[in-house]
Amino acid sequence: MTAIRLHQRAARPVAVRDDLAVLRANAAGLGAHEFLRFALTDAFPRRIAVVSSFAAESVVLLHQVAKVDPTTPVLFLNTGKHFGETLRYRDRLQDVLGLTDIRAIGPHPDARNALDPEGSLWSRNPDACCNFRKVLPLNRALTGFAATITGRKRFQTETRTHMDRVEFAEGRFRFNPLIAWDLDALAAYIEEHKLPKHPLVMDGYPSIGCMPCTRRVAAGENYRAGRWAGFDKDECGIHTGIDGEGI
Repeated sequence: MTAIRLHQRAARPVAVRDDLAVLRANAAGLGAHEFLRFALTDAFPRRIAVVSSFAAESVVLLHQVAKVDPTTPVLFLNTGKHFGETLRYRDRLQDVLGLTDIRAIGPHPDARNALDPEGSLWSRNPDACCNFRKVLPLNRALTGFAATITGRKRFQTETRTHMDRVEFAEGRFRFNPLIAWDLDALAAYIEEHKLPKHPLVMDGYPSIGCMPCTRRVAAGENYRAGRWAGFDKDECGIHTGIDGEGI
């Protein structure tokens, strides 16, 4: 497959609609690996980044990205609230997979001092905490990129049930190569390729975010029940804002 032709000014509504249709048509029927290759080398070469939490399932997407292009920028939101195991897992995956451009993105010191000087905002207003620790830093880091790749899957939350493989969100295109994968498929891939597992998974954390907002999951609970437990919240905010369909 050769590079496809897209509009140069994709922010215009008509251009976005047309480009979204072209991208979806070209991606139709591709497996996850071929879909990633299409996104990285045909659609947006050198203008696309992966957003990864280096959590329980992240190794599947990162392994496939590394096989296509290990120099792909990988953006990791270092919120200052991660488990130490997650930070060490990130470093291990960088070594094992050969990823050469992992970027740790964090909140601005001024925002941290003004909004959360004691580090306890998560307990009062987790949306506000996610916003300045994740959403705003990621927005800054994505300046200059035309597209992103995420590891979101449809089975994870109600919000994600109807998402598309290619979306347009907040001014750039977004590719979701693993949307149809379930937990069994992810586990099988990890086993088949003998990939390192996040150390917290075996300790009762099937879905892993920031340490204060993640708890162990009891038998019979939804696998994301440990995320923001006690709050009416199941998304951090960095993967919302789908606007391609309404253009």
